[in-house]
Amino acid sequence: MAAGAEFSRPFAILEGGGGYSKDNGSQRESENSEVTEAFKQAKAGKPPRNMMVMRHCMSSARLVSASDLELDVGSVGPTSPLDGQSNFLPIFRSGSCSEIGPKPYMEDEHICIDNLVEHIGSSANIPSPGAFYGVFDGHGGTDAASFVRKNILKFIIEDPYFPTRTEMAIRSAFSRADHAFADASSLDKSSGTTAITALIFGRNLVIANVGDCRAVLGKRGRAIELSRDHKPNCATERLRIERLGGIIYDGYLNGQLSVTRALGDWHMKGSKGSSHPLSAEPELQEKMLTQEDEFLILGCDGLWDVMSSQCAVTIVRKELMLHNDPQRCSRELVREALRRNTCDNLTVVVVCFSLDPPPRIEIPKTRVWRSISLEGLNFLKGVLESNV
Repeated sequence: MAAGAEFSRPFAILEGGGGYSKDNGSQRESENSEVTEAFKQAKAGKPPRNMMVMRHCMSSARLVSASDLELDVGSVGPTSPLDGQSNFLPIFRSGSCSEIGPKPYMEDEHICIDNLVEHIGSSANIPSPGAFYGVFDGHGGTDAASFVRKNILKFIIEDPYFPTRTEMAIRSAFSRADHAFADASSLDKSSGTTAITALIFGRNLVIANVGDCRAVLGKRGRAIELSRDHKPNCATERLRIERLGGIIYDGYLNGQLSVTRALGDWHMKGSKGSSHPLSAEPELQEKMLTQEDEFLILGCDGLWDVMSSQCAVTIVRKELMLHNDPQRCSRELVREALRRNTCDNLTVVVVCFSLDPPPRIEIPKTRVWRSISLEGLNFLKGVLESNV
């Protein structure tokens, strides 16, 4: 996480399931009166009434800390009493899916490495087990996204801070990738890309984000956002941009770009070494994985423009319980986004941390006062945690 980064208070939107349901067909949005009532009930410490499916959607959400609080809103399945002190060691397996969508060109890139030691070579001095994943959403051409995908892991591993000070190595690698792309004479330096990467050693997960791709952790059915979308409507991003002489015009950075951080786009940055309103500095979030952390979703904004984080986690968990295949999960997320009429390319990576499918979550009837879906309960817990 970038030092001094601030997050505006999250707001929640209740949205329909957009047609996703294996058993009951499409779910529709709740009426505005239900939304108001839900938050009144939440503040009173009660579950909301008559809301069967609730989706958690945050455009500028505060990140949840690694010590996520377990609130007393009914028991939501088994929890580890030792939590972060357990002997849990994740086993990495992943699947990915990319589709061009309605756009004329495919500008997304991604990378999935489940066994980093095997990929790099046993002679490399890196911890084991290790894994690396990334999604790179290009714009203005494919050159920037392709260049970053091919080089970002190499720059991280070659950094002198790696692997003892991983976060500093990642920051340095993003900067080096941005400058190296500017020096690549055969590439179109006016192209750009957003990027989100996940580097995992043992139980230690580090997310690095530049732009509006997003990382979401599935924690026993709850969506935990591990990145913040760098959009012009973000208050802290606007302040940073204005301090550096930039402007937000009609929802775009300097009237040109819909994100506030990206690699490439050197026609907007000027000379290397100077401070630019369009930043390539990643925001980092570190998390120690536990047995409750079931899977990770990395996706470009083509997914998140039409689907909330909680909705995506609910879909993946249901799919894993059916077939336990992360590849099919990523494909289902892409299909659902297309059904919801996304306007962009689509790239999704799903990473599982166990060989087993997620366990069924039991909600004790004695602790739930009114009818509420599991996803609704997860949403309510997220709202209450944000007010703690």
